[in-house]
Amino acid sequence: MNDDFESKVYGKHTMKRRAFVTTAAAATLAAAAPRFAPLDYGRSFLSGVAEFNRVRFWVESRTRVIDDGTGLHQDYLQCAACKSEDTFAKQNLFYKDNYDFTPVFGPEFGLIFRRRAAATPNYREVKESGAMWGGQKMALREARVKELRTTAEIRKATHAALPLIARTEIANSDTGLRAIIEFPVKTMNIEDPKDLYQVDTGPVAFPDLSRRGGNVAETISLAFVAFNAPHFADFILEAETPLPKVPDAHVMHYSRIFSFPAVNRLYAQQL
Repeated sequence: MNDDFESKVYGKHTMKRRAFVTTAAAATLAAAAPRFAPLDYGRSFLSGVAEFNRVRFWVESRTRVIDDGTGLHQDYLQCAACKSEDTFAKQNLFYKDNYDFTPVFGPEFGLIFRRRAAATPNYREVKESGAMWGGQKMALREARVKELRTTAEIRKATHAALPLIARTEIANSDTGLRAIIEFPVKTMNIEDPKDLYQVDTGPVAFPDLSRRGGNVAETISLAFVAFNAPHFADFILEAETPLPKVPDAHVMHYSRIFSFPAVNRLYAQQL
């Protein structure tokens, strides 16, 4: 990704500062409200089918990439991170040269992020989905939810300790691509006297919507998302980042910050 990534991904609607975000893009997105149920993230899993390891991953977020020109969509499931391991060994289960391991699964292609102590060329590996543990068996359960339409409702559901699910919808006006990024809210900030809230959650699978017609998996980055209003969202993407005062040292770190027009929705899961 280069320095004009923000303007490429979101086309004519891009704004550099949230104070200047117009409502035009948000209105376009709101007109196409999602009509599929959120996942129950406490009970949604994805498993491999290979005999050597029928691994089960906990689904942490879902990104739906929609082509408004064709009406088709693809779902990408970002799963919980683990550590590199010598699976089923008799001892020394973690590799000494260890790394974080985060998989994302798509309908045809998925990808694996391997984050080592220092940035390496094999940080991102795109693979055919059938080559990832022999293919996948989905156990995705829908959540029974109520949409929270006011800040007062958001605060009340937060204080009631209800599971919260968010959707952030973004679009590129030039390519006709949209993405609905759905995730359980892991961190919610509340200031009751001022009637304020702020979501801060990640990682999620963040697609580059400027690239039309290619392999969507190749465009996905890991990101955290934050928002405190219905019409914009801030993202911080993981990228190769130089270490201050350490010549030629680079790590993978959440360091690229962008603010985009969006439509944000929050739901309280009904238990």
